Parts: sequence; structure tokens; C-alpha cells
Amino acid sequence: MKAKKILSIVSTVLIMSMAFVGCAKSEPQTQPASQPAAEQSSVKQPEAPVSDFDAENSITVVARDAASGTRGAFHELMKIKVKEGDTEVDKLVTGALEFDGTDKVITAVEGDKYGIGYVSLGSVSERITAASVDGVEATIENVKSGKYAVARPFLLVTKGTESDLVKDFIGFTESVQGQKLVEEKHYIASVDGPVEYKTSGLSGTIKVAGSTSVTPLMEVLQEAYKELNPNVTFEMQSNGSSQGIKSAIDGSYDIGMSSRELKDEEKSQLNEHTLAIDGIAVIVNNENPMTDISSENITKIYTGEIIKWSEIK
Repeated sequence: MKAKKILSIVSTVLIMSMAFVGCAKSEPQTQPASQPAAEQSSVKQPEAPVSDFDAENSITVVARDAASGTRGAFHELMKIKVKEGDTEVDKLVTGALEFDGTDKVITAVEGDKYGIGYVSLGSVSERITAASVDGVEATIENVKSGKYAVARPFLLVTKGTESDLVKDFIGFTESVQGQKLVEEKHYIASVDGPVEYKTSGLSGTIKVAGSTSVTPLMEVLQEAYKELNPNVTFEMQSNGSSQGIKSAIDGSYDIGMSSRELKDEEKSQLNEHTLAIDGIAVIVNNENPMTDISSENITKIYTGEIIKWSEIK
């Protein structure tokens, strides 16, 4: 009796075991979820560069100081300076940053992605971007052809009582050698049919003052002249066109440097010599995607009518 009971229990256990195995076989096996193709690849896809230039930011307007010939020429060409009756009024926007040197303007725009400024075309470097104006690039060729209209002369002015030494130096700047240096510094030669300069052997000191834009070119011309005439020395002040013109008129300096046209009252008191022709480049930060600006919009920026980059059409 006991043996039959044990046999019955064993049979029951076997039947239950077989049923459990059958159920396990009938259930579908769960497959691992497939990975997206991007995750399966071990190579990370490069991300597209994202510009953080926000056109809704205010424009930082950078200008030259009031004594600058570059400012005088640019503000006149861009109609920032206008006549009201018998008076000339500079409409430069309140709050504009004003600097007394070319490199200070470049440094300001280089360090501010929302900045705009203007400098001599010959001073443009990789530190900033020279924007096109009215669809025309700021290049020597375009200034020569007249396509790029934002241009002005570099002048040397004298009282009219020049010494032989001063006359000789001015003659050198207008010679074949001098005008070649003008072109090597990326300006436009201004003398038609220049002649070869012959060493004079003169000695003495020449005092020069004026435009910071003309200064880099003048330094090169002085060095070349001194190599030919080693007994000549120069004293030079870079203090702006207006100061250079004033110094030439009052006789405290032999030569004034100007990067703007002379006014009528100045012309009546001075002799002028056109050293070179220079374009004025409108410069923006290298991160600024807006590299073609109309002259109308430039005027509106500098007079405060446009205050954000997004407003430029």
C-alpha cells in the first residue's frame, strides 16, 4: 500500500515536470533590441559648425577722432558730415567709440564681433575683414578704376618757404624710387611720368607732423631717403591731419601730412603735393557674416538710424 502511494507521487512529479518543459519551449525567445545605425558605428559623425553671431545684437560703432583726416574724408564721402546752412555738422551717432590712431580702430573691431570701423586700405590685415561697399571689393585695382569710390588723397603740405633739403625730400617722394615704395605699401601712385632721383648729398633735419594713416608710408620713404643721404635726420609727430596742417601753416614743422583734402582757407596758405591715393576700407570682425554693406546702410549705421545688424537689408 505504501509502495503504491510512493509510485503515485513520483508519477505526478514526472507529469508536472514534462508540462513545465513544454510550456517553456512554446514561449518565444526575446531578441535583443536592434541598435540604431548611428550607435552601431564606432565612427563619430562630425558636427556642423555653429555660428554664435547674433544679428539682434547692437552694432558697436567705431570711428576716428575729430582731428583725423581719415575721419574727415570718410564722414564726408559717406554723408555722415553734412552742411546745415553755412555750418558743417558731423552727425556721428552718440556713443560711438572714437580713437586717435589706426591700430586702435583695428584692435577695437578685432576684439568685438559686433563692431564696425574704417581704416586706410593699406592698413588692412588678417586681423579684420574689409567689407565690400555697394557690392564692390575694397582693392587697389577697384580704387584705380573708380569702381570703389571710398577713396582719398595722401597729401604733403608745406608753407611755401621750403628749404632746399625739404624740396629735395619731396622730390624724392615724387620720383620713380619714391612712387615705387608707394605701390609696394599697397597704395596708388599719384605722379604721372616720375623721374629718377639722384642723390643730393644734403644734410640737416626735416620736421614732419600729421596723419597717422600717412605715417607708415612716410616712415618707409624716410628710411629710403636716409640710405641715399645719410647726413639727413627726421623728427616726426603722428598727431592727426588737422594738427599736421596747422603745424605746416604756423611753421613749427616743415611738412604736414594729411589724409584728407584741404579746406579752402587751408589751400590759400599752403602748397600741397599728392603723395598717393588711398582707399578707405570699412572693416568688420572676422566672425561677422555680413561682408557686403551698402553705402546707404553705412551712413545709417554711423548716424544712428540703424542700431542692430539685423536691420541691414
